[in-house]
Amino acid sequence: MPRTQKSNRLYPHPFSKAYWLDAAAELKDTKMLVFAALMIALRVALKLVAIPLAPGLKINTAFLANALGAMVFGPVVAAAGAVVSDLLGCIITGDIATYFPPFVLTEVAGSVIFGLFLYRAKLSTTRVMLSRFCICFFVNVLLQTPIMLLYYKIYVPGATYTLTVPGIVKNLFMFPIESVVLSLFLSVMQPITYRMQLTYDPDADLEFSKKQIASLICLSAVGIGSVLGYLVYHYDTTSLSASYTTQQRVEANKSMAEYVLDNSDQWDDAQIVTVVESAYSPFLSSETTYNVALYTVNEELSQGEIDALWELSKSKAAKNEHLTRAAEGVIVADEKTGALVSFQMDALQPDAQ
Repeated sequence: MPRTQKSNRLYPHPFSKAYWLDAAAELKDTKMLVFAALMIALRVALKLVAIPLAPGLKINTAFLANALGAMVFGPVVAAAGAVVSDLLGCIITGDIATYFPPFVLTEVAGSVIFGLFLYRAKLSTTRVMLSRFCICFFVNVLLQTPIMLLYYKIYVPGATYTLTVPGIVKNLFMFPIESVVLSLFLSVMQPITYRMQLTYDPDADLEFSKKQIASLICLSAVGIGSVLGYLVYHYDTTSLSASYTTQQRVEANKSMAEYVLDNSDQWDDAQIVTVVESAYSPFLSSETTYNVALYTVNEELSQGEIDALWELSKSKAAKNEHLTRAAEGVIVADEKTGALVSFQMDALQPDAQ
């Protein structure tokens, strides 16, 4: 489509029909599609290039091409380009056999966010900063976490994925650095794209003031604080036993029986089975609090039948005809040392069983 038939309007925000009509129209512009192809190729190439800052800390440069492309051709073309670049990256690196399709959602989300903030907009440091923050926080942390949980559940059975403090801090620590790098990069590229009639803002403001530097620091603190707050809530309210594998459940149930036998002379190992009904480990704590039910075995069972009892969860143990609930209590153990922190096991009255 010739340039004369296209609007060169700038938008204060993407929440308008005209904005999305212009973004969709880029799919019909041969010049934009050629530029998109170049950005896809550059993005794939830059996935293998990083700027080292310190041991274990580097800037992955592919986001620069992603942001530049989204600024020029908008969120619609950017979303399609993200899918293509993700597939090409897997083919080139030889990872296509282990390709996990949901990962493309993070690529698409990041590209669309760049488009929403930078396409047909009055370019400013604030927009660049907010676009990068949204990607670091909402995409790299919030969106990627459930995708990684699904990946581990399907491809790594028995393993669990959780957000880690070093990963969170590293990701959000990189946000202000990447914001500065991206602003410098776009400050060079934006006049070039304007002269090439690819963008429409002649007066981009991409300098950092003291106020914006303070905003960078505040956004980083908000991001880290929000995620850490979620982790505290998650660890305090989510039972570890809900995600136990069979082997983990057997080990946990048997370890609780050992604590019972070592700290009480009321039962012997031939007549009891203990079941972990819930287990909570506070964030950054090595101690785990186990809510434990103790069952007595009603009759003589074979060794195989006894072994099967140790695999029972809370609901299955309560319904098992070979078991009678005899006691319940709370056991707190230090997972690093294996030491018993506290022990309480109360026998139930016959009418409460």
